[in-house]
Amino acid sequence: MATTIHKPAGTAELAARLPADYVWAAARISIGWIFLWAFLDKTFGWGFATPAAKAWVAGGSPTTGFLKGTGENALGGFFGGLAGQAWVDWLFMAGLLGIGLALILGIGTRVAAGAGTLMLVLMWAAELPLANNPFMDEHLIYAIVLIGLALAGAGTTFGLGNLPIVRRTPWLQ
Repeated sequence: MATTIHKPAGTAELAARLPADYVWAAARISIGWIFLWAFLDKTFGWGFATPAAKAWVAGGSPTTGFLKGTGENALGGFFGGLAGQAWVDWLFMAGLLGIGLALILGIGTRVAAGAGTLMLVLMWAAELPLANNPFMDEHLIYAIVLIGLALAGAGTTFGLGNLPIVRRTPWLQ
């Protein structure tokens, strides 16, 4: 029989928290920051992964570098064909921003976990075959953690998941 995680709201909730709740919250916020930072760096070219000249605001394409580099990979023809297309750039950047904000804020954690898992699995598939491992890399590890976040109801600890509107609206949880 499946169980639904329901955590009480209010002061009593803090006393009922388990150490694992704080670990899941830290994981949620950390992975949210990874997505949000990728959005910010690709948008403004702050020089960490994206130089200013290739920033989205400077006319660069946030998907071209990664996807064009997949040409020799198993699915490189498919992913390489998507590189630099405006709709792919917009969808990718909206995904980074939405997933990042949702995870950091703890609202829409399930939707963000699903979208993030899909994005990460697509990025993993674009790199096949992997250079350092037959099948496992950080994309799959992050995807597994995102699924764990959704199952653990991780938006309620250090997040806005306990807001009444979020608790009443299943897709916001």
